[in-house]
Amino acid sequence: MKKTIKRTFRVSKYVIYKETLVDYKEHFWSFLGAFVGIGIIAFIQSHSVSATENIFLIGSFGASSVLIYGAIQSPLAQPRNLIGGHVISAIVGVTVYKIVPDIIWLSAPLAVALSIVMMQYTKTLHPPGGATALIAVSSAGKIPELGYWYVLSPVLSGCIILLLTALLFNNLTANRSYPNHSRFKRLLRKKHEHTHKMKK
Repeated sequence: MKKTIKRTFRVSKYVIYKETLVDYKEHFWSFLGAFVGIGIIAFIQSHSVSATENIFLIGSFGASSVLIYGAIQSPLAQPRNLIGGHVISAIVGVTVYKIVPDIIWLSAPLAVALSIVMMQYTKTLHPPGGATALIAVSSAGKIPELGYWYVLSPVLSGCIILLLTALLFNNLTANRSYPNHSRFKRLLRKKHEHTHKMKK
């Protein structure tokens, strides 16, 4: 019993230490990636539309930036999840808006709930995708008028900008590597093991 308590205490100390460790280099690259990625989208918006029309710089991109620049090893931050999650959620959001445009108490929860299920089904779960779907049904102004163009721009075009920036800034140092290939390697290993068993 004492050994278990001591081991639990040691593990807890290590976890707390790792979680509270300040890595200035890591924070610097996270800051720089997010600043440039969001900055490019904001720059495009400021030179394309009036200041009152928030079309390209949607709020869910801020949440995506936390993942793809600050938690780059997370499965939810990988390119498939970033692009797929946003695009699928945008399609769901626009579709729901077209079916029930004036019933916000129904369209909002329906868009978010369906986007989660579709992301789970396609293995593209990306939490900011829920916000992308919600924006499609709850925004005023030009976003509802875009219809399915919303999927291409701002959603897909913005995701591509964020991804290209992430690929650049998350691979400039030896300590950071994006995307995380460990999941892909695991899949290959499982396939190899399965093939090996079949041969036996």
